[in-house]
This record gives sequence, structure tokens and C-alpha cells, in this order.
Amino acid sequence: MNVPCVRVPRESGEATRQRLADFDLLDHDHQITVVEGYLYIPVVSADDVPTEFDVVEYESPDRETQTTPTDILGYEPSYERLGDIVILDEDDPERAREIADAIVESDLKAATVVNRASKIKGELRVRDWDVLVGDSTETVHREYGTELRLDIDSVYFSPRLATERHRVVQQVREGEHVFDMFAGVGPFAVPAAKAGADVVACDLNEVAVEYLRENAERNDVTERLTAIHGDVRDVADEYDGWADRLIMNLPHSASEFLDTAVRLAGDECVVHLYDIQHEDDPFGPGLTAVRAAAEDEYDIEVLEEKIVRSYAPHEYNVCLDVRLTKRP
Repeated sequence: MNVPCVRVPRESGEATRQRLADFDLLDHDHQITVVEGYLYIPVVSADDVPTEFDVVEYESPDRETQTTPTDILGYEPSYERLGDIVILDEDDPERAREIADAIVESDLKAATVVNRASKIKGELRVRDWDVLVGDSTETVHREYGTELRLDIDSVYFSPRLATERHRVVQQVREGEHVFDMFAGVGPFAVPAAKAGADVVACDLNEVAVEYLRENAERNDVTERLTAIHGDVRDVADEYDGWADRLIMNLPHSASEFLDTAVRLAGDECVVHLYDIQHEDDPFGPGLTAVRAAAEDEYDIEVLEEKIVRSYAPHEYNVCLDVRLTKRP
């Protein structure tokens, strides 16, 4: 029978499936189908699917019976997939162990199961993990045709931001100069280089930069990507006026680096500023900070105000896209 499905290119399938799962929209009674390079992902409600996705009617077969963690537990556990790692966020260690055992017993493919053991902490934004199954916290994550190797014990990474990263990378044009100021293992920088940009990517975390270089090689973009270990404020003089596009994905504190961003910006530069703000005024503080840093030299145009996701009660993770145009 025909059911509503999200139709996406195959290489975007896992990131899209995860996004739909975050909205609790997956139809588990019908199979995901691959036809001529496209995935048809069944959803329970076409009206609730985010507008950036293409919803079509498709004759999706009934799902073959598989044993899921829900079947074993009698309730639906919450977890996140990152490569072959399953990530839990359970306060009760006994419940976490119960879910991990059910994952192993089920047909869910996972090499490692971990439970969050701390909040994100420190300048490098890493966290502690309880490893419940397996012995490695390293994995290969795939999103929108890009492969990224990383170790969650040593670097920060969120698979939930895949759609947002893709939104930004789709704007990148061949030959652009893109500067990723807080690059991590390269989830913005590597696909931007794949899009044909010349990319400089900087990060304080030495391990993340090692993975960034490996990921550039893994995706055949080493000639277009320069990875730098260090504080972007110490690097800026070398790239004064170089950037056509700046990515500032360091929520809570990116605004503190806007003076550096202005030094890096060329005569015309698009800035993607990420922030955490209260729902009453999610974009105002960021725009105020941009104006304070740039309005003496640049005209400022707001291109998009994007709510990325809910961060905490009454707080949003947001992105403010602005264009800086230098005055004559």
C-alpha cells in the first residue's frame, strides 16, 4: 500500500533517518526502500515532516520482522547512533545496563554501547563515557557522502547537527575561501572542501586536528584543506582579509571571537554564527555582537535566522547567517 515517505539521495539517508527519528516520525511498520539511488523512508505523518524534506507517496513493503531493543525491553529506549556506536543518556546505571544488554540481544548492529557519564566540560568540550559494550570509542560516521573518523572520548561531535551542517555546505561555491574557526574533526570543513572551496580549519584540540587531517585524506581533499592546531586568534594575522565565508560553531562563546572574525573577513564575507539563547530573543544578542564588532568597517545584512534545535527548556541552539560587505 502507498504510505507517506521522505525521498532523499542514498548518501543522505542515514542523516535524514536520524533527523526523522529525532522528531519521532519514523514508520516502523514499513521498510526503508532503495530505488535508483534514492531512499524512501516511511513516516507516520506527512504533515509533521520538516519542510526541507521531499515527502511522496510510495508503495513501501511491510517491514520484515526483526527483534528490536523495544521488543526485548517492553518499552522504547532512547538512544543515538554514531557510526557503529550506540549512545545512551541514562541517569540510572542499572537501566543503562539493561538497555545495553537488550541492544546486544537485538538485531541492531552495534560494536560499542556507551552511556554519558558527564556533561560536556573543559575548553575542548569533551565528556566522560561509561563503556557498557565493546572496547573502542572510535568509529567512522557517514553523513551526506562524507566519511569522518573520530573518537568520542577525545573530541566533541554531534550527529544531530548533520542537517544543519549540510544546509551551510550547500551554500559553498567552488573557489571560495572558507575559514572554519572551531573545526573539530571536520564535519563542516571536509564537505566544504569537497564542494570545491579552499578551506582553512583551526581547532585547539590536537587530537581533533589529527582526525581532521585523516578525514581530509579519507575524502580526497588534502590539497584544498589546511588543518591548523591552535587558537584561531593566534592564526588570524596570517589570513587577514582572506575569508569569503566564516563558520563559527562554538555555541556559548563564539561571539567572543567576532573581533577575530572581522580580521579574517574579506571585502565580502558570509558569517555563520552559532549561539545558545533564550526563546524570547534567540537572534538579538548575536546580531548586536556582530554589529559591535563589524559595523565600523562593514555593512551588515542578515541572510537567515535559523533555529537549529532545542538546547534546554526555553533555550535554543541557533545560527545567524550574515553578510559583511566592506565599505569603500
